[in-house]
Amino acid sequence: MTEPANAPLRVLFCGAVLQNFFDLPSAEIGKVWKATGELLRGIRDVPGATIIGTIDDDQTMVGTSPTGFPWTFYILADMPDRDSVVAACNLLRTIEIGEHRLWRYIRIEARIGRELAIPEL
Repeated sequence: MTEPANAPLRVLFCGAVLQNFFDLPSAEIGKVWKATGELLRGIRDVPGATIIGTIDDDQTMVGTSPTGFPWTFYILADMPDRDSVVAACNLLRTIEIGEHRLWRYIRIEARIGRELAIPEL
């Protein structure tokens, strides 16, 4: 089976909450949650992006994420091209929380692939 040249990229955005978040005083945490909402809306609003689903692992994974799996949250999306994936990841560099950027509190990695089609028998 051949994919069309303009087939979207299937992307798994993996997000990790970092220790800097947990070191914040209680009164400052809300600012990071607000910025995280801005990140999620920003990914959703990338032109051509389609969010397929999300997973928040915060009930069964408490504390910081290790340097790889498991992550704190996941966003599965179809993205039009690599530049749109880069733009989504770049949101961590541009969303400001006071004098810091969101990347101080959250790390993101994008796994890019294609839809796994289940063959008909």
